[in-house]
Parts: sequence; C-alpha cells; structure tokens
Amino acid sequence: MTEPSPAVAAAIEGELRLLDPVVRSSADVLARLLHPDFREIGTSGRLWERKTIIAALTAPDAPHPGPLTASRMRGDQLAPDLVHLTFDTESRGLRSHRSSLWRLTGSGWRLYFHQATPFIDDPFAEV
Repeated sequence: MTEPSPAVAAAIEGELRLLDPVVRSSADVLARLLHPDFREIGTSGRLWERKTIIAALTAPDAPHPGPLTASRMRGDQLAPDLVHLTFDTESRGLRSHRSSLWRLTGSGWRLYFHQATPFIDDPFAEV
C-alpha cells in the first residue's frame, strides 16, 4: 500500500481527531476543525450546520456514544484544496458508512461536509 499524499494524511488526522470524545466536547477545537460553511447529514438523516453541531456536541447534557472505532479509511485528493475520505465507524453496535470532504483554508485543513449512513450488513465489504 502506498503512503497517502500529505493532503490526504492531514484530512485523515483531522477526521481521527474528530472521533476523539475529548475533541468532540471542546467547542474551541471543533471550531478550528470545522469549516465555516460546514454541513452534515447525520445517521438519523438530520441536517446539521456548524453552529448547531458544535452546540449539540458540547452541551452539558450531550449524549456520549462511547468510543468510535474507524475502519477501512481511505482518501482521494480531488483538487489541490479538496480531499474526500470514506470510512466506516462502529460504536456500541451501531455501524455507519461515512463520507467527508475536507477543504484547505488559510488556517489548514477543515471539515467542509460529512455524511453518515447506518448499515447492518455490508455485502460489498472488503475482506
């Protein structure tokens, strides 16, 4: 397997940081990682924007899903300032296919768009 490009490696590093419960509970860190125009389609189908996802994740009564484990992460650099990541996550039995777009800004790579789709079984999974 070849090493990812520096852009893909930076996006993967950012994505893995976002899976960390400590990062997910810090409005300051989230604000640095999420693009100002961030949008998300969550596992429930709900549409999120930057301000609402930061508020939801950092609220005192925010649910804590437990550790998220990522697998099958891969990335493609689509343009000098755009990286697409795909991967799967699992937490407490809930598995999701995930897709993210990372954009390069003056302050580094930031998550621009994210979508999560729950799945029960994946007949096309790589073995």
